[in-house]
Amino acid sequence: MPKKKKVGILTAGGDCPGLNAAIRGFGKAAIREFDMELVGFLDGVRGLAENRYMKLDGRALSGILTIGGTILGTSRDKVNRMLVDGETRDMIPTIVENYEKLGLDALVTLGGGGTARNANKLSKAGLNVVHLPKTIDNDIVGTDDSFGFSTALEIATEAIDRLHSTAHSHHRIILAEIMGHRAGWLALGSGIAGGADVILLPELPYHIDSIVNAVEARRRQGLSFSVIAVAEGARDETDALALSGAQALVDETRNPSTRETAKKAKRDLERSMRDNTFKLASQLEAATGLDSRVTILGYVQRGGTPCAQDRLLATRLGTKGAQVVQDGEFGIMVAAKGTGTGTVPLKEVGGKVKYVPLDHPWVEAAREVGTNLGDG
Repeated sequence: MPKKKKVGILTAGGDCPGLNAAIRGFGKAAIREFDMELVGFLDGVRGLAENRYMKLDGRALSGILTIGGTILGTSRDKVNRMLVDGETRDMIPTIVENYEKLGLDALVTLGGGGTARNANKLSKAGLNVVHLPKTIDNDIVGTDDSFGFSTALEIATEAIDRLHSTAHSHHRIILAEIMGHRAGWLALGSGIAGGADVILLPELPYHIDSIVNAVEARRRQGLSFSVIAVAEGARDETDALALSGAQALVDETRNPSTRETAKKAKRDLERSMRDNTFKLASQLEAATGLDSRVTILGYVQRGGTPCAQDRLLATRLGTKGAQVVQDGEFGIMVAAKGTGTGTVPLKEVGGKVKYVPLDHPWVEAAREVGTNLGDG
């Protein structure tokens, strides 16, 4: 009898709807179709480094399709720079040792771009790694979609729908701050679907005068309220230029010590801009005389039961992942490609960001229905 393949699986980075559906999709296919043995590492790559895991069998996988979050827990640790006993350590050698001691034939990671970067480092260290893309931000390169995005899109859209009632009743400007880090997919999609009057994206620095003009144009039409969808990474031209300059210093610096200093300076600059949406609300209130209020949707966007689309996508990618492991194709990410799937080398994914192209059909559609994007 050939030896059963033994596979480890973990979830890392931020939680999101669909993680459990993907664990289930991979696990059920791996067990039913290929007779694999599975273990789930607890709390992301930290559990892998600390050799903390649980057995994943049919009983453990039963009933988790509709559950939000992840039954395995998660963390944002980096495999080569993990805080252990108050010290930052490279845990890759320990992880490799644990992988070998457990007799694993493969490791499956579920996460976003940061997790893909961890996965690529482990792949370079000799582990057989397969990555599945999850994030509510839809910013992972190489895949058309990532599980978590569709559910977050529905939640953000419903929030914008509800904010219209208050904005209209009180003649206010309401700004809904929407997650997405440096990419504007979630704000753009929910802004269009929710009928926001203004949508502000990280990819398109805005002019305050353009937004004021849009609000005033609505008021001249007898519409004394506006709803604005603001991506958390959206900035005006001045701040966007400052951030671009800080990033350029990071990119141009080759000395490791100086590079870390440049990265810290950029992080400090980003932290100083965290209240950007409140700043914008104050500017609009002063310019228009309309009360302006901010609603930060925050973590509610990535919590709760995954929608049908995310369950389908997670199952599709999970089952494909099991087939990829069986075929011995490693060092890759399983990607959504149209209605099918494909694979992408991890080196082309980790640490990269899929931004909204300014000629994307969603952008064009927003403009054509009269949505202001803050740029003119």
